Amino acid sequence: MSTEVAVVGFAQAPHVRATEGTTNGVEMLVPVFAELFAETGMTKEDIGFWCSGSSDYLAARAFSFIAAVDAIGAIPPINESHVEMDGAWALYEAWLKIRTGEVDTALVYGFGKSSAGDLRRTLALQLDPYTVAPLWPDSVSVAALQARLGIDAGLWSELAMAEVAARAGGGDAVDLLGQPYIADPLRRHDCAPITDGASAVILASGDRARELRERPAWITGIEHRIDSGSLGARDLTTSPSTVASARAAGVDGVEAAELHAPFTHQEILLRQAIGLDDTVSVNPSGGPLAGNPMFAAGLSRIGEAARLVFDGLYGRVLAHATSGPALQQNLVCVMEAR
Repeated sequence: MSTEVAVVGFAQAPHVRATEGTTNGVEMLVPVFAELFAETGMTKEDIGFWCSGSSDYLAARAFSFIAAVDAIGAIPPINESHVEMDGAWALYEAWLKIRTGEVDTALVYGFGKSSAGDLRRTLALQLDPYTVAPLWPDSVSVAALQARLGIDAGLWSELAMAEVAARAGGGDAVDLLGQPYIADPLRRHDCAPITDGASAVILASGDRARELRERPAWITGIEHRIDSGSLGARDLTTSPSTVASARAAGVDGVEAAELHAPFTHQEILLRQAIGLDDTVSVNPSGGPLAGNPMFAAGLSRIGEAARLVFDGLYGRVLAHATSGPALQQNLVCVMEAR
């Protein structure tokens, strides 16, 4: 079955270092849903399928996504699902749901209270449970290993990394090199900030999408692949799963890209893996270096890229999401105006 699917709405919570709300995300999600419904003119009754992305490890409770459903409300009854991943993978599930013809609309959301607990230590739980996780290497140190391998291989430099940071946050790249390391060769500006946040996207099919948005962002290709969970079993200086996903999604003619790169060297690596040249505008929103809410940042990349189409700024865009250590699993979504 060949059902066209488009992004027709996007909203996100403010990116903040910490919130006073609980880890179930309800406080962040309620205003996001309200903004999304106001933007599209839809109501809860118009949504055929709901799908969320979050993490029980981050929330420190089992089945944490069930509590988040309180943001939707008990009436009317809903058709709902969840992925224990970034909301971008929930969007993939919702895209499939629409493609099957079961529903014609879906609302996808992701949320995370990254400030709860020690994020860098919590993320060690996603590592190989036998040989790596017992060592408790934090997420920044793992990324630093990847950055050092790329520098030693001549694939990027500390200056090139600083230039990525300067573009995202302002400042002079050479001046940034004067800052101290936090995990050699990473400095603070090389790392995405710990961020609480949530985002939500509405998908719709065919004529329904055209009713809801004058200029929908039509999904022309979407794919995700995964590399080995063992850090020593793969080449950390490249990303085969990104290469394969980009090839399957079809990235020719892309004018702008929102890349889920929580570290400066990863933006360079992803550009190389996807094959983006200097004519492509990368992370015009600021990207994860401006705000990286766990389990929502990848979904936000899709929403931010779609917004570029909504606003008529670009005709063909790419969004990327990642999950796992050192770009282990990657999703590429290509959208265009018609």
